[in-house]
Amino acid sequence: MIKMATKSHKKKHMNKVLKAVLIILGTLAGVLLIFIMVYAGSILKLLRNAKAVTSGVTADTFRQIETSIVYDIDGEEITSLSGTKDLHYISSSDMPDILKRAFVITEDRDFYSHHGVDLSAIIRAAVANVKHNAIKQGASTITQQLAKNMFLTQDVTWERKITEMFAAMELEKKFSKEQILEFYINNIYYANGYYGIEAAAQGYFGKSVNDLSLSQLIFLVAIPNNPSKYDPVNNLDAAKSRRDLILKQLYAEGEISGLDYYSAIEEKIELVNTKKDRHDYVETYVFYCATRALMEKNGFVFKYEFSSDEDEQNYNDKYDEMYSEYQASLFTGGYRIYTAIDMDKENLLQQIVDDKMRGFTDVNDEGIYKTQAAAVCIDNSTGLVTAIVGGRSQDYNGYTLNRAYQSFRQPGSSIKPVNVYAPYLMSGHTPDEKIDDSPILDGPHNVGDEYRGEITLTEALAWSSNVCAWKIMGEMTPEYGMSFLHLMDFKKSAVDDNNQAAAIGGFTVGVSPVELASAYATLENDGVYRNPTCIDKITNAKGSIIVDNTGDETRVYTEEASRMVTKMLEYGVNKGILTSAIMPDVVVAAKSGTTNDYKDGWLAGYSRYYTTVVWAGNDNPATVDGLSGGTYPLYIWKEYMEKIHKGLEKKTFPEYDGESDMINDATEHESQAETETETHPGYGGSSMNISDGDRNTNVSGMGDKNIDVSGMGDKDAPR
Repeated sequence: MIKMATKSHKKKHMNKVLKAVLIILGTLAGVLLIFIMVYAGSILKLLRNAKAVTSGVTADTFRQIETSIVYDIDGEEITSLSGTKDLHYISSSDMPDILKRAFVITEDRDFYSHHGVDLSAIIRAAVANVKHNAIKQGASTITQQLAKNMFLTQDVTWERKITEMFAAMELEKKFSKEQILEFYINNIYYANGYYGIEAAAQGYFGKSVNDLSLSQLIFLVAIPNNPSKYDPVNNLDAAKSRRDLILKQLYAEGEISGLDYYSAIEEKIELVNTKKDRHDYVETYVFYCATRALMEKNGFVFKYEFSSDEDEQNYNDKYDEMYSEYQASLFTGGYRIYTAIDMDKENLLQQIVDDKMRGFTDVNDEGIYKTQAAAVCIDNSTGLVTAIVGGRSQDYNGYTLNRAYQSFRQPGSSIKPVNVYAPYLMSGHTPDEKIDDSPILDGPHNVGDEYRGEITLTEALAWSSNVCAWKIMGEMTPEYGMSFLHLMDFKKSAVDDNNQAAAIGGFTVGVSPVELASAYATLENDGVYRNPTCIDKITNAKGSIIVDNTGDETRVYTEEASRMVTKMLEYGVNKGILTSAIMPDVVVAAKSGTTNDYKDGWLAGYSRYYTTVVWAGNDNPATVDGLSGGTYPLYIWKEYMEKIHKGLEKKTFPEYDGESDMINDATEHESQAETETETHPGYGGSSMNISDGDRNTNVSGMGDKNIDVSGMGDKDAPR
């Protein structure tokens, strides 16, 4: 009786499953029929398009490549971006059999039985996606992927998808399965500019494909599924995990022996030196900005706030997928990328960074200087990045982190103007308003435990009072203050940062120099934010515009509040703790920042012409002798700003309604500014003056919670 009941239960369960499958199939068939009836004309047009793009295709087509060229602000070529498949093409007969079998098993199991489109895979993907209420599984065959990468755009539209399917079927008519697999393996993207398996083998291991071990070979097979997620340079562990998964699958299906499987799993992956063309700070930044510009042009919406961890994960997965596709297109698309990079200013900034940091000679195990500096300069007339330095110059034959946009560090007091004072002034307060600069319980100390009693907001910012910033943030709420950073796309600003410690730079992760520069440039631009990028426009090889950066603008602060903060920062230079930043021929507004134990130093400031931000510190946060915002960052910032303003008219900042006599007096009497200094040992044992005074101390939420920079790549972890 029990057995009969069990059989009956199983039968009912099977009937339910069968019924559900039939319903899904019927629904899909009905939807497909309606779709065809409604869009028959459009579909026929797409079929014609697919035939057109594949009509002249020959085997030689899959060996060709179009180089993209990058230009500076004067139209001079900076660099070119091209893949290497033309140099490293390998025929199917020269490929290891296990390589071909691994790709088929992992990417398109029914490759040898379908005719370009796998309807069963489409149904499986549809069922999986309905089940998870999200796109979790794709259905593109190897032939479809080849068609998309070679002949079509990366648009995420049903028209492109259908054209892709038709193009795949056309390719299947022209070429054998062996040829299509050969074309695919030689044309897919293996990250870091490597197209094709032989180029990847040479680039990552310094060997030919046929000289690779099983472990190395399958490691390369793991990459193309998502070249961003499985990038060996940036995400080595993820790539190895996928290698292990593929090896397990090959073993389970009898493609490799148990001995081969366990030996391959145990083998350590060691990469040879990665490409030198990734070292240049300008090139890495252009590469990043151009990729994101193409993504946005084709409908990708960047997000920095999420409703849940699942929402964030789904976004990150989609971002990685899209970033990989558009990044890959830079090497083959024949783009002409016009930038705002001024190579004279770029070279000058690099030279000054190298010169001012030359006393720090200690290196890490990889030979990279431990103590670094990064800087970025924005042209205030356009909002575009005109110079970017991601670290010190060094003859290093490996990947170099571009700290100007890829590294996120505690900003110290340099954040106060943008998340404390500008928001506060927008709610009806004025620079002359008084605030009590006296010690508080359960809050921060001022540097040197120095307090000034009742002072104006202007003086509070000029003397970088931690107590006053803390009080203001508490009064207006951290949520309100931090919301302004969200408007300016601070990528690592998290919900956990909504606390008073954020008033003095106590962030969970931190900010990048590019982000801080864009925020200060927003103040100079009367409160209007412009996305920081170096891209002016992108065209195809024939000159047709693909991306035209007319500059989307966002009102963040009011004009009045922005001008108030600018004048307050100018007062800080002329009468506060930054008198060392005074320049006879340039009117500037600036703020320094120093984190606990002298681990990070910042100098952020602007003139009417340019906004420049400098960071200095160690990649792995540690105390740096002689470091504060008022030492090395200031030395770099001041010399650079003086030199790029030579020959320019001295311009003052615009006034705001009701500007105080105190601020006007400071502006008119720059030469009489007073300097408060403290002595700190320099890098060579000498002493130097620190006109900073803004070090944050003993605050819950502060410390060295800076992001671990190891493994960060050119997609900037900042998504």
